[in-house]
Amino acid sequence: MTTRTEFPRPIREIEHTWLTLSDGCRLAARIWLPEDAESDPVPAILEFLPYRKVDGTAIRDARRQPYVAGFGYATVRVDMRGTGESDGLITDEYTEQEHADCLEVMAWLRDQPWCDGNLGMWGISWGGFNALQLAALRPPGLKAIMTLMSTDDRYADDVHYRGGCVEALDMLHWASSMLVWNARPPDPRLYGDGWREAWLERLEAANNWIEPWLGHQRRDAYWKHGSVCEDYSAIEVPVYAVGGWVDGYTNAVPRMLEGLSCPRKGLIGPWAHAFPDDALPGPSIGFLQECVRWWDHWLRGVDSGIMEEPTLRAWMQDSVAPSAFYEVREGRWVAEPEWPSPNIRTEALELDGEARSILGAQTCGVEAGVWCAEGGSADLAGDQRVDDAVSLTWDFDPLAEPLEILGQPQAVLELEVDRPQALVAVRLCDVAPDGSSLLVTRGVLNLTHRESHEHPEPLEPGQRYEVAVPLDVIAHSFAAGHRLRVAVSPTYWPWAWPSPQPVTLTVRGGRLELPLREPRAEDAELPAFEEPEHSAPLAIEEVEGDPGGRFLRKEHATGRVEQIFDWALGGSLRFLDIDLDSGDTSHCVYSIVEGDPLSAEVRFHAASDMGRGDWQTRSEVKSSMTCDAEAFHVEATLDVHENGEVIFTRSWDFDFPRDHV
Repeated sequence: MTTRTEFPRPIREIEHTWLTLSDGCRLAARIWLPEDAESDPVPAILEFLPYRKVDGTAIRDARRQPYVAGFGYATVRVDMRGTGESDGLITDEYTEQEHADCLEVMAWLRDQPWCDGNLGMWGISWGGFNALQLAALRPPGLKAIMTLMSTDDRYADDVHYRGGCVEALDMLHWASSMLVWNARPPDPRLYGDGWREAWLERLEAANNWIEPWLGHQRRDAYWKHGSVCEDYSAIEVPVYAVGGWVDGYTNAVPRMLEGLSCPRKGLIGPWAHAFPDDALPGPSIGFLQECVRWWDHWLRGVDSGIMEEPTLRAWMQDSVAPSAFYEVREGRWVAEPEWPSPNIRTEALELDGEARSILGAQTCGVEAGVWCAEGGSADLAGDQRVDDAVSLTWDFDPLAEPLEILGQPQAVLELEVDRPQALVAVRLCDVAPDGSSLLVTRGVLNLTHRESHEHPEPLEPGQRYEVAVPLDVIAHSFAAGHRLRVAVSPTYWPWAWPSPQPVTLTVRGGRLELPLREPRAEDAELPAFEEPEHSAPLAIEEVEGDPGGRFLRKEHATGRVEQIFDWALGGSLRFLDIDLDSGDTSHCVYSIVEGDPLSAEVRFHAASDMGRGDWQTRSEVKSSMTCDAEAFHVEATLDVHENGEVIFTRSWDFDFPRDHV
């Protein structure tokens, strides 16, 4: 990693300024721009987030925003309504209010004397989502976007549902995390008089976002809003979509390359949910240089050569030993000139037609890893033999030569179940000669959603169905001598909330459809990415804390198994330049008793600290999610402290009827 200090255009930073919207609400912005931008205006690139520019994203912003600005851009970080130092209230993700505010921000940018009227929008995760959503609204001046680790389909690829299954792993965790983060106060140093009144107003209006999420268990109008796949033609500006093989959103990259008709590019590395210039597993790349090339082409009309390169570049992963962590994932870059690619063909491997049955083990999934890896020391799926042992498995013959896939595999199964509600989880594994089982890709499907996520239908026990289960998009090279294994189970906790009754699944045959790609000589001729560069890091002082991790605990007397996720947030830090203390802790337990799907429980506890000198605040949330045969039950309590005293508390108690889940 190289720190760059010299740029073509010296820059200045506006740490804090207000943008006043038409309804009087003020949004807080941080801006980096060339020193001479008012006499020589530049394009503006917006990132619009709820994650607090003063502390939440300040570290990552310092390493990237000034870098891009130094090449002749104004990079702008705006806190959404009701977050950071911005006025107002935030009520949910991707709302019409969010979009309306962002449109006003973009109009404001075009009116600034340092902006030449050309706009870009970029972001990772939330910022990647709303870059797509705003592009579909076609605001004046927007010329291109970059969307990282995001999706075109809010129901298919996010923290709420996967394959129509309630995502136990992240549903409660993320709703509760946003509850605790949104309870932080504005920074009095920047907000000025009235900061405490604004803080208390936020707290009084706080809502728990799990209410709309679990209140909409089908893919209805709530989820279609903000899902740009509903009308790809609405996006006319160029799109650069970036993903990672262990990120939770990567299926969207090839979907968008296929669905969009605007100029577009895709990039998928081995990465977790992080910027490709500093992501694990590596290798990282000089992503900021790639950003500058993209913006130069579309915002400044400079021929950077970026659009002469292949439509999709992807990291072809090698067979490796299973591990919950890789510093670097071995492999190589490959490319396709267009997508879908004529160089990829589908080949079906037939599963034998012998009927096989299994009563679902509620603990299947203990080696699943996290849904959306962050690059932590225990994020990834481990050796799959533990989960394979409680699944139906089909092993194919050892490979005589390497076999490579790039794209979305699919399992087509002839199956029956003994309950009206059931799910199926399918995993594709790479089995080495020593017997170790490496997870390659997987998919889950709520079988009542077998025909539609909008109109689920109960199953007829004992009736045979043909069901297609898409697996996550992947690039993988199976080594010679290795076997492909298909593993199928009617349970996958905590990725999928279990069916209300134990399910016996019978598979009578089927096939695995693989997107085969032959290695090509031109892969070795691809231009190499540059080494990662950043602008100067922020001055911080870190306090050592518990690094956290992922743990498994079993109580043999009761059969209860707990997966414990400490999200490596232990410790705290100080922003030295502004004398601000900040810290977060997060602890989540996923618990289930073997044989009893109604014992499923998620317990979450998080705290967020912020302060300066004698002034210290803490927001803390405790929440849980349980179920019975008819409903999901969610409880949560938010406590907010100032200088050691509780100044606000609120509790929520929800019951959500189960809708075919």
